[in-house]
Amino acid sequence: MTTAITPATRTEALDAMSDDAGLDVLVIGGGITGAGIALDAATRGLRTGIIEAQDWASGTSSRSSKLVHGGLRYLQMLDFSLVHEALTERDLLIKEIAPHLVKPVPFLYPVLKHWERPYVGAGIALYDVLATIGSRKGRAMPLHRHLSKKALHKAFPDLSDDAALGAIKYWDASVDDARLVLTVVRTAASYGALAASRTQLVELTKSGLGRVDGAVVRDLETGEERTVKATHVINATGVWTEETESLAGTDGGLKVLASKGIHIVVPRERIRGEVGLILQTEKSVLFVIPWSRYWVIGTTDTPYEQDPVHPVATAADIDYVIEHANAVLADPIGREDVIGTWAGLRPLLQPGTKDGTSSAKVSREHTVASPTPGLTAIAGGKLTTYRVMAKDAVDFALGDRARSLPSITERIPLIGAVGLQAVKRQTGRLERRFGWSTAMVDHLLHRYGSALRDLMAAIEEQPDLAKPLEHAPAYLRAEIHFAATHEQVLHLEDVLLHRTRLSYEIADAGRGALDEIAAIVADVLGWDDAKVEAEKASWIARCDATDAAARTTTDEEAEEARLAVADIAPMQPLQPAAAS
Repeated sequence: MTTAITPATRTEALDAMSDDAGLDVLVIGGGITGAGIALDAATRGLRTGIIEAQDWASGTSSRSSKLVHGGLRYLQMLDFSLVHEALTERDLLIKEIAPHLVKPVPFLYPVLKHWERPYVGAGIALYDVLATIGSRKGRAMPLHRHLSKKALHKAFPDLSDDAALGAIKYWDASVDDARLVLTVVRTAASYGALAASRTQLVELTKSGLGRVDGAVVRDLETGEERTVKATHVINATGVWTEETESLAGTDGGLKVLASKGIHIVVPRERIRGEVGLILQTEKSVLFVIPWSRYWVIGTTDTPYEQDPVHPVATAADIDYVIEHANAVLADPIGREDVIGTWAGLRPLLQPGTKDGTSSAKVSREHTVASPTPGLTAIAGGKLTTYRVMAKDAVDFALGDRARSLPSITERIPLIGAVGLQAVKRQTGRLERRFGWSTAMVDHLLHRYGSALRDLMAAIEEQPDLAKPLEHAPAYLRAEIHFAATHEQVLHLEDVLLHRTRLSYEIADAGRGALDEIAAIVADVLGWDDAKVEAEKASWIARCDATDAAARTTTDEEAEEARLAVADIAPMQPLQPAAAS
């Protein structure tokens, strides 16, 4: 059986974090970077705690393009070491760390002019070479191939005839980003990390010598505040980096700006194609990504100055993506084809750091720094290289001590990875026993890997869990049950936003399945009727507000529409400490 994190373990974690023993490392932020740091620190044998003010992965780490990739664009900048690092991490995830979660995906890079083929071909060939150098256990991906115009249209029939002269087919990978974060958190917990969501940092405490020595945190479920003592506090809050640093009362720190990127979701049958597309636009890169039963199309890249908690796609954002997709599609899509959207914020690290910052590790992608003694901050980076970022952050926090406690996460498989091949060999039996389709079994293996056995144990005790949800049949009732028993669900929105993708992969955002989902969660967590009705009403109001925001034109209008509905566990405004 695998480690379960629950509302009860959350309370136990908060109790343990605030005991007299204190922590070696307190991680602030439950996105992929913070989760990776918690796993890295815990597997070094450090007493580690991690808190997140919202649900796990609720910020940038559930709103990405969901790609694990080396970054072709960095080849244009001649940053070969950065591409090699990302490709090494990509292949490590696919082969060893998370083979159930991270899957190879073929992409086409259309060739628009005859002279582009040797130029682009050489770049993608170098991409393959960099992925091969130093790889363990052989290549994780097939080598690239050149496609004629005829072969291109066979692979992607709905590409317009005049869109390209041919293409180069290469491989990268995709991942359900929120599931990756949750699995890293649970894996960290299995090695002793104390994990508590819906817990907000409200103050950084200091010793008499002025060193950060812990934090005051607020349980947003109860309103209770606790003091947590920690030798090292690591800030991994992404677009909230500067706000978090302000609690230290120092002028030093990292500077981060938010850039908004949105994606739209279109049913798979609406566009004929078997591979993904990557296209350059005047403002960003456009991806058309095959994802299960639908296509994910994005993204944008625009400055964002509103509330970072609730970025949403505006009508202008959606129209921009549709327009650029239609520039290459033979059968143009329209707003009526869009069944879901999401918007996320990239934390863009700004050149240089504020005066007084001691910066130890700077790359084009991320920086680790110390705004003040006892506090480490990390910002920038991307999903693919989260493990390297985590290692850099913990190394820097520990200083010389890191030599005797080196990172070992490159050898730590995530929950669901060990025994994956053995469970895969049982798929035929599962199909016959429960009448599940091959697609359903693939879906389960992709989400849970060998931890599918935990779902099977629950089904043995409660056979009706083997049935699909009536109004969201891509998911089993067992998956909702598992979220409530193993994945620290505190609210209904946690299930619809981050334990499943129902918030954007069906047109009603899960409204139709709400009664059934709420009943399953309530049975596990002991909710009464009043609690169930409040949770359902909160989700419907949130969906209505998001829909209203999508009809606006500007981010200011969208923010006003979205903030018309209160959060079910709202974050508290922070009061920056006076500079010392």
